[in-house]
Amino acid sequence: FNLTNDVNIGVPETFKVSQNYPNPFNPSTKINYDLPSDGYVNVKIFDMSGKELFTAVNQNQTAGYYSFTFDGSSLSTGAYFYRVSVTGSSGNFVITKKMMLVK
Repeated sequence: FNLTNDVNIGVPETFKVSQNYPNPFNPSTKINYDLPSDGYVNVKIFDMSGKELFTAVNQNQTAGYYSFTFDGSSLSTGAYFYRVSVTGSSGNFVITKKMMLVK
């Protein structure tokens, strides 16, 4: 193959949050999300009872592709939830997904 052209990634067309990988995990997992426009991003981790355990992201971010690693080494085996909420000029987005920690 002759790859002579630049590859332009650009910005995502839609808001998307991927399922964490690996799932189940021990002790860390990766969470990816896509922002189609600039906004204030908040990512929180909850236990099964709905108690907030961690705030992983809490800041303004520009449109693009993001990823972070969550370290659950201080938690016990069980099901947890992560909620990604974005407030921006193109609207508000909120999505919650489940993840399993197995030690």
